[in-house]
Amino acid sequence: MQSYLKRILTARVYDVAIESPLEAAPSLSARLGNQILFKREDMQPVFSFKLRGAYNKMSQLSPEQLKRGVITASAGNHAQGVALSAQKLGCKAIIVMPLTTPHVKIDAVRHFGKEAVKVVLHGESYNDAYSHAMELQEKQKLSFVHPFDDPDVIAGQGTIGMEILRQQTQPIEAIFCAIGGGGLISGVAAYVKQIRPEIKIIGVQTVDSDAMYRSLKAKKRVQLSDVGLFADGTAVKLAGVETLRICRKYVDEIILVDTDAVCAAIKDVFQDTRSILEPSGALAVAGAKVYAAREKLKDKTLVTVLSGANMNFDRLHFVAERAEIGEQREAILAVTIPETPGSFRKFCSLLGKRSITEFNYRYSDPKVAQIFVGIQVRDPAETSKLIATLKKNKLPAMDLTSNEMAKMHLRHLVGGRAPEITDEIMYRFEFPERPGALMNFLNSMNHSWNISLFHYRNHGADYGRVLVGMQVPRQDKKAFQNFLDQLGYRYWDESENPVYKLFLG
Repeated sequence: MQSYLKRILTARVYDVAIESPLEAAPSLSARLGNQILFKREDMQPVFSFKLRGAYNKMSQLSPEQLKRGVITASAGNHAQGVALSAQKLGCKAIIVMPLTTPHVKIDAVRHFGKEAVKVVLHGESYNDAYSHAMELQEKQKLSFVHPFDDPDVIAGQGTIGMEILRQQTQPIEAIFCAIGGGGLISGVAAYVKQIRPEIKIIGVQTVDSDAMYRSLKAKKRVQLSDVGLFADGTAVKLAGVETLRICRKYVDEIILVDTDAVCAAIKDVFQDTRSILEPSGALAVAGAKVYAAREKLKDKTLVTVLSGANMNFDRLHFVAERAEIGEQREAILAVTIPETPGSFRKFCSLLGKRSITEFNYRYSDPKVAQIFVGIQVRDPAETSKLIATLKKNKLPAMDLTSNEMAKMHLRHLVGGRAPEITDEIMYRFEFPERPGALMNFLNSMNHSWNISLFHYRNHGADYGRVLVGMQVPRQDKKAFQNFLDQLGYRYWDESENPVYKLFLG
């Protein structure tokens, strides 16, 4: 391990990398009651820490090796580091990436490498890409630049630990690092534990990509049959030989987090920095939150390495939707109410001033109605209190907040045909996104009109888009038009829409 200290101190990374800032996170710190510091590796030229290890390895190759060229396998961020290093050092590079790699990373590799880099897409995971890269390396006699299981790569990543100790001279409780193959945490641990051994080094993995966690538990490398791809930057089936050796010696523990916790951490970082991390880049923050709560920490300093920001734009909608659940600030409930006029209004009045994030209902039974609703809450205790209030008012409720089927599928499937419904009309409205808009709508309605369908989802816009089915007798058409005119909300009559007739009528 002494050799790692020397390797890190002499690593050549600053030809291409920056000494990333160590920034305070005031909002998250206030919420957790501890000082949270962000090590901003997302600010590197390739938007991740991987540049350090790739360049340190490649800069130490001989002129003959550089002339023949290099090859690597990567889920994206290491590939960008190799691409930029190849351009800087004037050598050719072949980069094998899984077919599942986000396009933002593939495009970035081609951008950073320009004419020096050839991208090959192969397999569905890093391990598939790695096997193919090894075949090409043997055939073409290229130098392989491993993304994590190489002492020079590990030493390059270790410069992050060196910078943290230089930037934060006050006591540090723990440093949190995301783990895929283990190169980042191995480098940080190899340096920090020799200089300030009292600092805990804590790894963070997702529950569906936990190869290092299982390997440490088994005291040998454990290969996963498959990995989750949401946090693609850490989707590694098998930890490295050298990284496992270092982690066994120096890593204090590994914390596992789920997708919702990662999405919440992305939001936490955005609120403090206005930067958007990729899922793997936010793992350290998710782990620090779990650790602080579990240990009931107060006024301690926790350093989190923000390891990457190569996020596909089309993932942001999913992240935003799941972040509230990950923070336990959205409750998803199934509520049973009587199928009588006024029941819906009674239910909404019991919610008080809480914001509704989603509302799904379709008539299906003449006696009772099943409502699927999302509600903003402060914490799980408020959810429990709300359920108790509903039950007290004879509106049975079930908490679906942790139900994966409900979160992923049911919320998009509530509805269907109701052929026995008579005099149904279908209207689409724009409600102002402000408290009281829904109650204003319900209170303005004729109390004898039954709502047969209601769908609302908060998209974060100025106006909420709402689809409403109502049973309005023909003789009430004029009264209904008066209701629309007095309501003052924009509306569209969808009663003749073929989609309504095909799927809902």
